[in-house]
Amino acid sequence: MAFALTTILFDLDGTIIDSIELILRSYRHTMERHRSNEPAPPDDMWIAGLGTPLWAQFGQITEDKDEIERMVQTYRKYNLTHHDALVKPYDGVVDEIRRMKDAGKRLGVVTSKLRDGAMRGLRVSGLDDVFDLVIGCDDVKNSKPHPEPVLKAVADLGVKAAETVFVGDSRHDMESGRAARVKTAAVLWGPFDRAHLEDLHPDYWLEKPGDLRQLYQP
Repeated sequence: MAFALTTILFDLDGTIIDSIELILRSYRHTMERHRSNEPAPPDDMWIAGLGTPLWAQFGQITEDKDEIERMVQTYRKYNLTHHDALVKPYDGVVDEIRRMKDAGKRLGVVTSKLRDGAMRGLRVSGLDDVFDLVIGCDDVKNSKPHPEPVLKAVADLGVKAAETVFVGDSRHDMESGRAARVKTAAVLWGPFDRAHLEDLHPDYWLEKPGDLRQLYQP
């Protein structure tokens, strides 16, 4: 039995906001500060980890928990300092999300960022008054690709998984949504293309922001 979608959950970075350059600069700065005597990791490594928490990303560099924490703090300080100058919403996304709200859909954000950082990105985008909830990595024990963040959003909103779709750009988003038994929608205006996500068989492909309408319009 098919259910009409009542609830639309969004990833943030690479889906609503274009923060890729800020993210890469933050990683490069952190490595310069902490590992300047080593070759810098390729940007592709950081891009592949988009959607996962910082501790997991820096865990690829070192197993020293204290060093990871120092790296995380360096990253966050640089990121917040340069955030507003480098972050912007993808063209057309804000209008489409507001149309969803006007259509009576429940809306949420599920991100691997800290909640405060996520709210800052939404404020820059002019969307801080739109979403019914925001789930950050500090709201859960297990971050994406684990299903817990999506499951928490569904539970907190009091909606049904069968009537919910998770919109994201990365494999971690698709895996988290699928494991939580919600529909998944892959956006292609972020850093990843169809070939990167095709084997995960998302329920919807969204090539441009206007394609978000297929999630709620008959």
